Amino acid sequence: MVTLDVRPQLLDALSALRDRVASVRLPLPLPGAPRARQTRAELLAQLDDYLVPRLKAPEAPMLAVVGGSTGAGKSTLVNSLVGRQVSEAGVLRPTTRTPVLVCHPDDHHWFAGMRILPDLLRVWVPEGEEELLPAPKKGPPRGAGQRKVTGQLRIETVSTLPRGLAVLDAPDIDSLVVENRTLAAQLICAADVWVMVTTASRYADAVPWHMLRTAKQYRATLVIVLDRVPHQVLAEVSRQYGALLTRAGLGDVPRFTVPELPESAGGGGLLPASAVAPLLAWLGHHVQDPAARQYAVGRTALGALDSLGRRMPELASAVAAQHAAAVRLTSAVEDAYKQEGRRVRNRLDRGAVLAGDALTRWRGYPLDTSADELLDSLAESLAALLQCAVASADERIAAAWRREPAAGAVTLPAPDREAAERIGVAVRRWRRVLEELAEDEVARLDRQPAPDPDAVAALLVAALLGGKRARPAGEKLAERIGVQSAVRLRDRGGELVAEHLDQVLRAERDRRLAPLEALEVTPEPQAELIAALSLLQKER
Repeated sequence: MVTLDVRPQLLDALSALRDRVASVRLPLPLPGAPRARQTRAELLAQLDDYLVPRLKAPEAPMLAVVGGSTGAGKSTLVNSLVGRQVSEAGVLRPTTRTPVLVCHPDDHHWFAGMRILPDLLRVWVPEGEEELLPAPKKGPPRGAGQRKVTGQLRIETVSTLPRGLAVLDAPDIDSLVVENRTLAAQLICAADVWVMVTTASRYADAVPWHMLRTAKQYRATLVIVLDRVPHQVLAEVSRQYGALLTRAGLGDVPRFTVPELPESAGGGGLLPASAVAPLLAWLGHHVQDPAARQYAVGRTALGALDSLGRRMPELASAVAAQHAAAVRLTSAVEDAYKQEGRRVRNRLDRGAVLAGDALTRWRGYPLDTSADELLDSLAESLAALLQCAVASADERIAAAWRREPAAGAVTLPAPDREAAERIGVAVRRWRRVLEELAEDEVARLDRQPAPDPDAVAALLVAALLGGKRARPAGEKLAERIGVQSAVRLRDRGGELVAEHLDQVLRAERDRRLAPLEALEVTPEPQAELIAALSLLQKER
């Protein structure tokens, strides 16, 4: 006999694992990421809608979810099982838009609250009314990473169903409406018993077989209904379908055949009680017989638990791939700015700033150029050098990111006028710091007359930025303020130049990294997933 383990330690481990799954983020468009996101959604749905609530309340009614392809007759089957029309059936597709859960009146409290399917708002139809009204909520959904309310679940009660059994009519698993397909998969994940409905004309379709293989993979308790089978081919279709199931390893799955009847046409009527009696008897037996119920419910629950050992490492691997891609993208940005930083420093050593208008101003100083004009031209030349470095780094980044599929989720800020303005402001601020440094050094001198602070600042900046070309600037600075003061001023000024260059390039680098960092792709979730799975396996 299959026995459910409902120890508090196991429930705590399962809840902790659920929170780790909810915290996973997979924002980068890597190959395999869509599948990983689907795995995450399926895990959350199965944990929230089935495993955690089932282990917390093993005595709750057994839930049989009726799923299948478009036009398979699911709603007609559900209506016939309960003996009245509770779910809309018809020829228009998709018919079932709001899923319908039917249970005995004494079991209503199990489903009116948020014990299972916490993201579906409960609605019901009061007797004699046609308008759907919201049912009262019983407590908020779960805490960390809680799922938002995304749809509705209609609750119907009928006394014809045995106590302890609930039947849920799900949307089509192959619906043209994406939301319906997603909801159908979620509802099936909440089932104790999967009732898969197909027809004589569609039993070989790929989508129903995918669901059958999934049920087998999860070792869920499965029932198959072959619906709308013409009498004249009933034996042959049943034989062929049975052979397919046997080859797929599903030959021992309970299978019920419903012949094609006038009531099936158009999906508007109820099938004769005799047509659904075997299925209803099977469900009733697995509700009323404790051993059969324990086996059906326990098999699905333990199968879902066992599947975590396979699916969690897959999710952790996808998380690791996301982090590895984020590291590659980050490294491309950091490497580009490191290279440009070295290039800027090399160009400064070669006197690249002292070129063009700045070189003309330097040659004309002090006869044809004032100290202020020389400082202006040197600052403009340094700003131009930094702007070129940023543009070159951005080109390197763009080239590297084009080779990365993950870069599709990140918008790299385009170089624009604002970048030039930011660099210009930073250079002017740095210039003012050097001017204040020169003023302080002049104030410390015991010389009469005191040197002009602006001239000292102009010579200092020329010496710091001009490389070998500006060697005379250092000599003239020493003549003006003395060798010791000149050395002290140049040492401190050199430190400020290095700090300034690092600050400007780091700020631009951080702007490029900001969109990537906002995605919060970190390595911690992978380790947390594995640790949570290890704890769960230890408790089991």
